[in-house]
Amino acid sequence: MELNSNLSLKAQKDIELVGKAKKGDQQAYGELLGRYRDAIYFMLLKMVNSPVDAEDLTIEAFGKAFKNIDQYTPNFAFSTWLFKIATNNCIDFIRKKRASHVSLDQTIDGEDSLAPSSLIQSDTLDPELTMINKQKIKHMHKVVSRLKPRYRQLVELRYFKEYSYDEIAAELNIPIGTVKAQLFRARELLLNILNRSQEKP
Repeated sequence: MELNSNLSLKAQKDIELVGKAKKGDQQAYGELLGRYRDAIYFMLLKMVNSPVDAEDLTIEAFGKAFKNIDQYTPNFAFSTWLFKIATNNCIDFIRKKRASHVSLDQTIDGEDSLAPSSLIQSDTLDPELTMINKQKIKHMHKVVSRLKPRYRQLVELRYFKEYSYDEIAAELNIPIGTVKAQLFRARELLLNILNRSQEKP
């Protein structure tokens, strides 16, 4: 691989390692990982503010970079290419996470959108709205019934009985962190079910 003389010595060394990696040199892959793992991790940690997510995204970034390493050209530094992959992957992750969170846990004003109280507003003034809201709630119950029992119970407590996170943790005798994590997973599953139902003719 031809080296770009305008690049720093470190960048030129990276290109040498990339050349070896393209030929299947596993040690070269390991060296590239070692050179940038921490920098990528801390950049992603600032973006997502979660050590677990940052670690997963770091692994994903290197996985994507190494999978597509043949697409890298030495016109610019390998680190620039790698950081761009990591950043774009992280932005996609944040966008998907925000979409599922907003769609299933919040309305624009920050209220829980699955809670019956947020579906029903001044129902005494608008019988048609009352009917629509009842249909929405009925449909949501039907969708929730397709979840596994542990997720279904969490969603029912949170959105139909309107328990707080603390109340759910006490009711089920599990840590509040577990409640939040499993509710997030439940919302992802609900979103997938809703998306599939919308795709059907």
